[in-house]
Amino acid sequence: MVSHSELRKLFCSADAVCFDVDSTVIREEGIDELAKICGVEDAVSEMTRRAMGGAVPFKAALTERLALIQPSREQVQRLIAEHPPHLTPGIRELVSRLQERNVQVFLISGGFRSIVEHVASKLNIPATNVFANRLKFYFNGEYAGFDETQPTAESGGKGKVIKFLKEKFHFKKIVMIGDGATDMEACPPADVFIGFGGNVIRQQVKDNAKWYITDFVELLGELEE
Repeated sequence: MVSHSELRKLFCSADAVCFDVDSTVIREEGIDELAKICGVEDAVSEMTRRAMGGAVPFKAALTERLALIQPSREQVQRLIAEHPPHLTPGIRELVSRLQERNVQVFLISGGFRSIVEHVASKLNIPATNVFANRLKFYFNGEYAGFDETQPTAESGGKGKVIKFLKEKFHFKKIVMIGDGATDMEACPPADVFIGFGGNVIRQQVKDNAKWYITDFVELLGELEE
């Protein structure tokens, strides 16, 4: 068992920190917000809850929800323009503090790249550090599915991204921070997992994470000490 003080040391000496996006970096679940704009909110948020609890394989849940939403390119653009995602308090400061320390910051999301890149730009995270699902559209802008080859499109995908980052950049210590079951599953290969419950508490994660926080101020405090 790794002690809490060892986990804290690992966090402070990490050379890369990966954040989940929905309900972690931002307050909302992007797919639920998209469902709202497309008028199928209730059915989709129930599916999201089941998927996040780990009850349904991720790709199946994503396929099922998108088939119901059928978002067009115009609706995705409208979501970003009219209902931009809200950053979780403290995330801007935490990311900028990590970047000052020359720690690489990545966003790894089961959500959609167009929305996640918008979030990344607000946090000065380069688009090359974003791993997320790509929606596909027909030439007339209608929904045409999603890119099923992206690692983030399936269960275990976040772990695959972290393994890829270790191989590509030779990071020694990677920290994964997130609210959901798919984030916790990414450790290993991540060296440390920090569960985040500042927007929504997922019991399975709270019960099993060795380090669980509800406010990013706690991690900022660790870096200041």
